[in-house]
Amino acid sequence: MGEASPQKAVVVRDLEKRFGNFVAVNRVSFHVSKGEIFGFLGPNGAGKSTTIRMLCGILAPSGGSGTVAGFDIRREPEKIKAHIGYMSQKFSLYEDLTVEQNIDFYSGIYGIPSQRKKEKKE
Repeated sequence: MGEASPQKAVVVRDLEKRFGNFVAVNRVSFHVSKGEIFGFLGPNGAGKSTTIRMLCGILAPSGGSGTVAGFDIRREPEKIKAHIGYMSQKFSLYEDLTVEQNIDFYSGIYGIPSQRKKEKKE
């Protein structure tokens, strides 16, 4: 795998995510060139959503490295969030949260200022 370059939109090298003793993502490596259509397939529980959350800057990796749009997923997650969009697996909001809790959750992920968050709640 090459390192981040102007021709690579995504570079992932030995990416890992652990939750305690559970390994959700185990040393995943791939790259996606700019303009490339890329499918990320696997069975339920394979770690696809967890990998995507790491690439979006929402979840910190336990190991490995990656870049998205030239930004490091460990050191620059806020820059990644400013350049990409993310829709969770479920198209709707999280059903177990109230509307206000959903707004708090997503505004926290994207670093929305308190005043703007207050406006959206109203």
